[in-house]
Amino acid sequence: MKKRVTLWLTVALSFVLAGSAMAEDAPEAQTEAVEAAQTEAYEEEEIFADWNQDAPALQTLIDYVETVTDESSEDYIPPVDRIAVFDMDGTICGELYPTYLEYYALAWRILKDPSIEPDAEMLAIGREIRDHALDKSFREDMPMQHAIQAARAYSGMTLNEFSDFITEILLRDVDGFEGMTYGEALYSPILEVIEYLADNDFKVYIVSGSDRFLCRTLFEGHVDIPEERIIGMDVAVEATHQGDVDGLDYVYSADDEVVRTDRLLIKNLKMNKVCQIVREIGRQPVLSFGNSSGDVSMHNFTIHNNKYKSAAFMLVADDSERDYGDPEKTEPLKEKWAESGYQVISMRDDFRTIYGDDVVKTGTFRWMDELADDRGEGSPVFKGAHYAEKAAEDQASADAAQAPAAEASADAAQAPAAEASADTAQAPAAEAPADAAQAPAAEPAQAADGEDAEVQYIMYLGTNDKDTNEPVASREACMEKAKAILIDMFGGYTIQEAEGGWKDENGEVAQEYTLVIYLNDTTSEQVHAAADIMLDEFHQSSVMILENPLKTEFYGG
Repeated sequence: MKKRVTLWLTVALSFVLAGSAMAEDAPEAQTEAVEAAQTEAYEEEEIFADWNQDAPALQTLIDYVETVTDESSEDYIPPVDRIAVFDMDGTICGELYPTYLEYYALAWRILKDPSIEPDAEMLAIGREIRDHALDKSFREDMPMQHAIQAARAYSGMTLNEFSDFITEILLRDVDGFEGMTYGEALYSPILEVIEYLADNDFKVYIVSGSDRFLCRTLFEGHVDIPEERIIGMDVAVEATHQGDVDGLDYVYSADDEVVRTDRLLIKNLKMNKVCQIVREIGRQPVLSFGNSSGDVSMHNFTIHNNKYKSAAFMLVADDSERDYGDPEKTEPLKEKWAESGYQVISMRDDFRTIYGDDVVKTGTFRWMDELADDRGEGSPVFKGAHYAEKAAEDQASADAAQAPAAEASADAAQAPAAEASADTAQAPAAEAPADAAQAPAAEPAQAADGEDAEVQYIMYLGTNDKDTNEPVASREACMEKAKAILIDMFGGYTIQEAEGGWKDENGEVAQEYTLVIYLNDTTSEQVHAAADIMLDEFHQSSVMILENPLKTEFYGG
């Protein structure tokens, strides 16, 4: 049943009393009218008990809902099209204790979880979260870097294992507050809005930048939103025993479980939120709630070119008494959001309470002590349970392959050395690359024990456009992406920046290379697979592979 709310209850009650007073000959009717008005007043106050009743944003919302749910109104919206979308962090749950819930969860996973051995890249992100959360001095690309390392850190966990991990986090007391856990750190006034909209036949969706499965676990038991209406950052999932088999070629079996992989599919912020709404909801929202620039695209998609009356609300963290908001920082934001056509919600002015009357801000954090670590420089490559099992399988396969390889090697050793020498002499010098003299000498990669290991493949990675020879990616971007690919595929790398290039058959410079990569103990197929991925990452770039004995191959580009 639709609930209507009128804030000016005193005025409404006065009209009822006045009307009843004129009906002196009907005292029974007068009594019933007064009782009905009082009952409605009490019910209406309870709906938004955690709001200040004179909040402009609240009145705007109520007026909107009453208009679009009135079948006699020209702005009536059928229930099927009553779609409301909500951001999560900073809109429904806190993000100032001292940072996002998913950042805290990842920092704990990397720095404290004894079940994994993080590598250097993971540790760098975990420590940056710990060391910079209090002063909010994260790197500009931290959302994406966090997403990449989160995908890796949770890779191999079943969905139930991941949910259990997050549930344990949610049961902890919130840092910087007394009286609530992380699972309870939700803005109670916004929860009232969600319930109010649901009572008025709106379908509420969560469209968050946080991990979809984390959001599902958080809301379970706390907010009445079905799992299928929760959209967030996504990683690819696969079956336990699927391995490298494509999903089109694999059949899920009785002893399989669904596990997370380290393949990030989407970081659900900004325009990506619009894309996800279009794909997963299939209808244009009529209400949008957010708190930051990451929600602007979602807001604009909601309020522009909409066939229905629509509205967007932007929450600002301007309460420094009950929360860790920054009034000075948020004042210009209020003006900016209002100019953009959004209704501003002030936590300081509009919320009677934020988390509940029993929650108290402490003003102190245990953050640095709680996340202190002694993990040094990290393992050479990330070692989680899933990776350990895979490493054991790979080692078993390698051991099985060594026997025939050793036998073949012995046979080859018996061949006359003169024959090998003659074959070498017959190899035309033209097979060597025209730029071989320009390339830096192949420096052998170091084995784990410090001894030289034989170089099997040398990969020259160019990041210039194949037609214009102009850079399409910076050296820094190339280095970071190449490292991630090499760690993922080979567990390590020897890599150096370089100057030079290679020439085409006419002696013209065909490509300038940016990095020289040395790969050991691998196969041609793996090297070519790595090259494929790099070419996907750097459009129009080229990879040249040198294979011992010297064999030049132009790959891509």
